[in-house]
Amino acid sequence: MKKNSGWVRVARIIPPLLAGVLTVPAFATEAPREITWQQLPEPPRQGNFVGEPGLPIDAMNEGFLNAHPDVRWRREGLTDYENRHYARAMKHLLRAAKYADKPAQAMIAEMHWEGIGVPQDRALGYVWMDLAAERMYPNFLILRERYWHAMDEAERKDAIERGQAVFARYADDVAKPRLESVLRHEARKVTGSHLGYVGTMTVVHNTGPLAVPGMTQRGDSSYAKKYWSPEQYWQSQDATWKDPPKGSVEVGELEAAPERLPPDH
Repeated sequence: MKKNSGWVRVARIIPPLLAGVLTVPAFATEAPREITWQQLPEPPRQGNFVGEPGLPIDAMNEGFLNAHPDVRWRREGLTDYENRHYARAMKHLLRAAKYADKPAQAMIAEMHWEGIGVPQDRALGYVWMDLAAERMYPNFLILRERYWHAMDEAERKDAIERGQAVFARYADDVAKPRLESVLRHEARKVTGSHLGYVGTMTVVHNTGPLAVPGMTQRGDSSYAKKYWSPEQYWQSQDATWKDPPKGSVEVGELEAAPERLPPDH
């Protein structure tokens, strides 16, 4: 059985910051002025197995992860990170980032910013955190601002210039369709009717790399439409990262911000 702290590791590696005034890009569709660090909910656990917040623990099976490479490769990357296999961690996190995984993108940012397993590159770290903050998730916005204000003018200019290529490959407008294509393809393999009914099918997790002895699940757990419909899947991510049960976001007047990467690059 693989022990994986996955989602929790993202919260632990990136230290909480004090709430404060936050400037946002002029292109932002929302105008948060004061943002509070969000205390993220604990993921479900069964023994040594750590699941993913927002997902039932028994959904972490091979079929589900084949259809959700964002979750699969982030978990692999974070396991490698904890074991200090940083080169392999970066490789896996980049694979998750390719499927629009914002936590993976934030971890890549932190590794470049701090020089963990790679030469320190604060400009590139900012680019990746700017990308992670693309959906206006509070914690990533706060970190993006911390990075921006810590850089000098040369680093800021470097980040804007180099960021175009990163956004062209990993921004939501190109990365989301990749995951949506995988979801639709794998959904056609789901056992059951074309209407999504899987009856009383039971999945047993006693073998394989994600085996959890004694764990079973109803078929309608990991195959619920909300995990396979792209629209509902993105909504569930927003609910977890943007509006978690704990913490708050105060909205006020928009403040001007320095020019940043345009949203369509």
